[in-house]
Amino acid sequence: MKLLKHILLLFPLFSFSQELITNIPNRETTSLNGKWNYIVDQYETGYYSFHQDAFDQQKGLQKSAYYSNYHAQNKQELVEYDFDKSPTMTIPGDWNSQKENLFYYEGTVWFKKSFDYDLKENKRLFVYFGAVNYKAEVYLNGIKLGVHEGGFTPFNFEVSSIIKDKDNFLVVKVDDTRRKEAVPTTNTDWFNYGGITRDVLLIEEPKTYIQDYFIQLKKGDKNTISGFVIINNFDKSAEFVTVKIPELKINYKGKIDFDGKVSFEIINKKIQYWSPESPKLYDVSVEYNNQILKDNIGFRTIETSDAKVVLNGKPVFLRGISIHEENDKGGRAKSETDAVRLLTWAKELGCNYVRLAHYPHNENMVRLADKIGLMVWEEIPVYWTVDFTSLDTYKNAENQLVEMITRDKNRCSTIIWSIANETPISDVRNAFIGNLAIKARSLDNARLISAALLTKSNGLDSFVDDAIAENLDIVAFNEYLGWYGGNLVDAEKIQWTSKYNKPVVVSEFGGGAKQGLHGEKMDRWTEEFQEYLYIQNLKMIDKIPNISGISPWILVDFRSPRRLLPEIQDGYNRKGLISNEGNKKKAFFVLKDFYEKKSKRFTPKSASK
Repeated sequence: MKLLKHILLLFPLFSFSQELITNIPNRETTSLNGKWNYIVDQYETGYYSFHQDAFDQQKGLQKSAYYSNYHAQNKQELVEYDFDKSPTMTIPGDWNSQKENLFYYEGTVWFKKSFDYDLKENKRLFVYFGAVNYKAEVYLNGIKLGVHEGGFTPFNFEVSSIIKDKDNFLVVKVDDTRRKEAVPTTNTDWFNYGGITRDVLLIEEPKTYIQDYFIQLKKGDKNTISGFVIINNFDKSAEFVTVKIPELKINYKGKIDFDGKVSFEIINKKIQYWSPESPKLYDVSVEYNNQILKDNIGFRTIETSDAKVVLNGKPVFLRGISIHEENDKGGRAKSETDAVRLLTWAKELGCNYVRLAHYPHNENMVRLADKIGLMVWEEIPVYWTVDFTSLDTYKNAENQLVEMITRDKNRCSTIIWSIANETPISDVRNAFIGNLAIKARSLDNARLISAALLTKSNGLDSFVDDAIAENLDIVAFNEYLGWYGGNLVDAEKIQWTSKYNKPVVVSEFGGGAKQGLHGEKMDRWTEEFQEYLYIQNLKMIDKIPNISGISPWILVDFRSPRRLLPEIQDGYNRKGLISNEGNKKKAFFVLKDFYEKKSKRFTPKSASK
């Protein structure tokens, strides 16, 4: 089929992405993963006329008919475009690592998938995208479903009235061009993997169905399970929702409000709490009108008290590591195997906590963290210098925050929502991030809010002086003593201060080393230098007042176009404790030993009843 057929006649413009459906792994789905045809469209010829008019944004039927007739009469049909004769690419997957000629390509690529689907009577159908980087414009059978912006969060559209038994064609225009007004903005320190990078699924649901739910311990009450259930298209044909947790003998039945929502509180004094030492998950089911939606949910409290992070009523030290979402081939991680590889290394390191930087990672990561007992910091890409003056940029950031929290709010492993990283201080920035903190708490008041801040130094005095810390539960900051300034020899002499009586987490520290390169401890890029840097930084960090955790930078070397040093970086940020080939560096074992000692000092029996 020619691109003209798919794009030029796409006059009906639907809404932007619709309310998010959650718990996709436990729903009835059909995968559209696999081989998709693709067309690289650097000049966006399939989207704009030569006068830069967007074909799918003409007002009304007459304009669209005019454009069709114009091109037909003037023989302007886009004969160069034919999806069915175009090459294929595996979805999910980024185009950079799959196609050598697209390694550094940024711009528009069109994707097309043909499929048949027999939609059952009295059923509804949705197309769901785990993530598309960065801007997605989605069409089904010549009708535009809508637009989604943001490269790491899910979205879905209803297609019930459009789907056919045979010969459906789903077309996605993917544009990963970096823009000043985007989130993240043009300047980052990770690779801009373009494409449909996570699963594409069809979700079949009844006419009225369970869209979303939230089940967790009530803030400040370890014996009360609270939450809500949202019914989409509630029509009063069935007026009750049931929440079951058989192991706790919970069989709660709640009446649905006129707006399709049930809120509840369930008291139970026999809850076994989730912790890294005992990652207890309960079989939970939410039932409505013969629909049964199952999940595995853990219950734990997370709060701050006396400038400490407190898990299930006991202080805990966050033994962490930061992680980027890359696979062992140097592409965007996308599978359960990728998640197992990364989080298994974190467990080997002695971690009880991971920071998933600098964007929401695949849902596989947080679901696996639930199972194996790792606390999680999740983050949106409000990174460095986003446009804090732009209302549209703020709305974009807030939408990504909402989609992240909506997807993962039932994952007990997630203890921190992070709303920024290393952003320059200004009044407009403070308002921007402060509003994000308010929004996060309005959606979930039982988790902690943080952001990775910058620090200031005056000789041997280092301090945190950032007004945004007033809005945060944890004062987290990035410091790079010995790498971006400072003398490692003086590490133990450095005095840290903060005017905020809150738990402190060093969200990043570290330095680069080429795995296998050896020398003296002051020889930059050697494993010995990185080893010494960790030894000295850990001595310093252990003396920081209110220190409650660390997440050094970073678990594994990762691709970054900023890192160009030949024979050392070669396009990789080398701050990993493990090389991109999977080999552990000497600093890995320094941190592992530090964590073994820390774990003996913090042994909370947090799984007790």
